[in-house]
Amino acid sequence: MKAPIILAMAVTLLGSYAKAQDSTAIKAINAGSFAQHIKILASDAFEGRKPFTRGEDSTIQYLAAQFKQLGLQPGNGNSYFQEVPMVSISSKPAGNLVIKGSNGEVSLSYLDEFVAATRRVQDQISVRNSALVFAGYGIVAPEYNWNDYKGLDVKGKTVIVLINDPGFADSTLFKGRTMTYYGRWTYKFEEAARQGATGVIIIHETAAASYPWKVVRSGWSNSKLYLQTADNNQHRTALEGWISQEAAKKIFQLAGISPDIMQKARTKDFRPVDLHLQTSLDINNTIQKSTSHNVLAVLPGAKRPQECVVYSAHWDHFGIGEPVKGDSIYNGAVDNATGTAGLLELATAFTRLPQKPERSVLFLSVTGEEQGLLGSEYYAAHPTFAINKIVADINLDVLNTFGRTKDITVIGYGQSELDEYALRAARQQGRITIPESNPEGGWFFRSDHFNFAKKGVPGLYIGPGTDAIGHEAGWGKEQTATYNRLRYHSPADEFDPATWVMDGMVEDIRLLFDVGYHLSNESSFPTWKKGSEFKAYRK
Repeated sequence: MKAPIILAMAVTLLGSYAKAQDSTAIKAINAGSFAQHIKILASDAFEGRKPFTRGEDSTIQYLAAQFKQLGLQPGNGNSYFQEVPMVSISSKPAGNLVIKGSNGEVSLSYLDEFVAATRRVQDQISVRNSALVFAGYGIVAPEYNWNDYKGLDVKGKTVIVLINDPGFADSTLFKGRTMTYYGRWTYKFEEAARQGATGVIIIHETAAASYPWKVVRSGWSNSKLYLQTADNNQHRTALEGWISQEAAKKIFQLAGISPDIMQKARTKDFRPVDLHLQTSLDINNTIQKSTSHNVLAVLPGAKRPQECVVYSAHWDHFGIGEPVKGDSIYNGAVDNATGTAGLLELATAFTRLPQKPERSVLFLSVTGEEQGLLGSEYYAAHPTFAINKIVADINLDVLNTFGRTKDITVIGYGQSELDEYALRAARQQGRITIPESNPEGGWFFRSDHFNFAKKGVPGLYIGPGTDAIGHEAGWGKEQTATYNRLRYHSPADEFDPATWVMDGMVEDIRLLFDVGYHLSNESSFPTWKKGSEFKAYRK
């Protein structure tokens, strides 16, 4: 009798999706309201939506007003806000990064050849004559039998490391072209601190990082935000920074070492190299402790309100920064006014349902994503629902602005059963799901669902499809590449109603509505797949 039962369940499941597709609720997700939200959030009046600024005040008040108008309940007790204690540190090197050796010295210019900052909450950092060591990828990964710090005492020293992980260059290592967390710059800073280093400097390379030097430059030329800690971040290295490829070559030349050392670091038998050089740098800091805010609203579940499906999107961007072609406002229209507007569209759709879902649905707009996923990190540590009652996080970040596609990209494909939820919803739209085309970029670790994953909660994070309807093969992928090359994290990321095609964005958000609608009416929890590094956390 099992086959007829399974068939009946499948028919019921498909019927529920079809009903959702035809409902008044999903039709509430439309291009007109979507574009209006983006236009407002990405306007110059919101000043780039940086935390601690007037732009934050404008943004969070707008979001709270929208949630309240929809009749959603405050998501944090009686408040639509969750306070996130942060510290703003504006780090300015006092001069060039000077590196000395027995054969002379190299002086690297700020912003053009290096960037540097500190997480330590103190007025000045002074690094004096710190020995430089090239530590390969700066990775300690026992499960891959890899240790770039083997036999090395880095106390008092500054380590220079490569971006990404060895799999980027050799598909037989780690997860091949799919970046592991060991490849992320955040990990490299964390590991250097665990090793006791004074400083850590990452060598930038555009392909391995998946973004050009100008993204590093713009991100590090302004103040940076961190969560407040009891020790004022004294456990972190005194200096964190990046250097360009050309600057790295100058350093290796001064050390009398071939730049080929960077290729040799890709082998398991690589050992760290003392460059017999020293570096010094003073960093002056302007410090401001303050409180930013997550914005959250909830639709209580009808039967199991203690269980929750989360939709997340970060509201923040970079505010006002270094001018580019006379424009200093980093509006963040695609990144991430699109996702924030999508969150409001989803909230509208759920409030239009004729019956409330069985589980609660939380709409969470977080702060500080651009500064290191800070708002979602804080929420995951201080959740308003028990972590083991959070079913999944569906994350919205950088949506499709070029029109409908035959496919939809699942970032981090293969991690959890949410892949299948996305596939079923896509099929209802006559579409398919595909893995990300450049997993070497480590995109699964670069948005807010990642902090839920570290707590064991599966996350679904989609990206634009690549097979654009009405265009030749490769056109859709080129649109994404052009955005990353010309507008990502720059003042050029502005809303342009003349060129944006909203119907692809609408279709993608309707797909995510289907996924969340289904999850909110289930009694089971999606699980991580075998081989996922997050599977053990759920247990």
